[in-house]
This record gives sequence, C-alpha cells and structure tokens, in this order.
Amino acid sequence: MRVAMWSGPRNLSTAMMYSFAQRDDFAVLDEPFYGPYLRLTGLDHPMSVEILNDRTEDAVELEQSLIGLIPDGKPHVYHKHMCQHMIDGIPRGFMAACKNVFLIRHPARVVASFAKGYPDLTAGDIGFDAQAELFDHVQALGQSPIVIDSADIRDDPEGMLRALCSALDLEFDPAMLAWPAGPKPYDGVWAPHWYGSLHATTGFAGSEGSLPEMSGHLAELVERTIPAYRKLEAQKISQQVKL
Repeated sequence: MRVAMWSGPRNLSTAMMYSFAQRDDFAVLDEPFYGPYLRLTGLDHPMSVEILNDRTEDAVELEQSLIGLIPDGKPHVYHKHMCQHMIDGIPRGFMAACKNVFLIRHPARVVASFAKGYPDLTAGDIGFDAQAELFDHVQALGQSPIVIDSADIRDDPEGMLRALCSALDLEFDPAMLAWPAGPKPYDGVWAPHWYGSLHATTGFAGSEGSLPEMSGHLAELVERTIPAYRKLEAQKISQQVKL
C-alpha cells in the first residue's frame, strides 16, 4: 500500500510521518517533491541551497521512484506531501496508485505557526487552495479521499489513528502513538530549520487552545483560505471508540 498524505505546512504533518514510521510495516518519505518545486519556482526558502543539493532528482524521476519498489523491503510506504508543491511540471500520475489522505488544520493556526519562520508568506505558501483542488482531483480518479483533522488527532490520538487505520484497511498499531526524541534518519535536510520543537517531543501534543488572533496581512490570509478548509472539513472522518 502507498499512502499519500496531503497537507500544508505547520499541520501536524511531520508528527504523522513520525507516527507511521514507528510501524514495522511502513517506510516513510519526507516531502519528495521539495527539490523539483524549488527548481521550478526559483523560490528562496529557508535552507534552499541545502535542499537543492540534497534533492537532485527531477520531478519525473521522483514520480517513478514513488511507484517503484518500496524502500527497505517494507510492504507499505507513507508519503508526506505538501500540497503547494504540486504546481505545473510536477506529475500526478502516481496518485492513482496511492490511497490519498488529506490532513487539515484551521488556517488561523497554520498562519500563526508558519509566519514565525517565514513571515512573508502568501496564500500559495500554505496550500489550502491546492489542497482543495487535489481533493477534487482524487475524486475525479474515482477514489473517495480520506480527510482527517489535526485538531481531532491532538484531542484523541488513539481514537483518530484507529479511525484512520480503519479507513485505510490497516490494523491499528499502538506503536504509532509515540516516537523517540531527536532528529530522525528519514527527516528532510530542512529539518534543522523547521523540526526543532518536534524533535523535543515523543508523541502527539495535547489539545490546542483558542484560535490565535491576527491582524493585517495575516488576518487577510486566514479569511482568504477559510473556504477551502471548510470544504474539506465537511468530509473529515470521526473518532472511533477505543478498544
């Protein structure tokens, strides 16, 4: 099985990758299209030089690797994808060979978190419109996309991971609830800039508080991206009773 998890930044996506990496039956891949995305756009992201030097494959080569042999001889693989990377020039054919899952988070939380490390962000940087468009694309492939909300995972990690595994036709593995602290061998090269706080954790954080308040450009971004979030929120899976 190939699980493609579609997210924007600052959306529990790395924690979910860590969670699946604890399963003996899964390999994981961290943002495989980041290098081609930067080459195609010319954007100056944090650690761009390091990313381009590390991710030298072109987009077609990467797509072939995603539908080729699963790494480490595992039966399943988990792809952590950023929706905003799927621009013109990034192939989508591999999506038909994956079970596609959409990880959502309220735009106010995403904007507040991402702006700390990248203050000049735009709506394109946080990927909500791209996520909604990719959701439509998966439906057009004849699939029923799975949607899961990061807030629900933080409220009840076990219940929501059980629900996700059920939707994927997988057995739940309790190992998914915790991981070792520190950097991981499967982290992207950009981890020193973005993953520092997560490296101090050993499991999912607890429930979040009230939504952050923002003004000016950041508040406009939230308003601009709410409709795409609401579209997917209406399709999200619910908790299962713990067994």
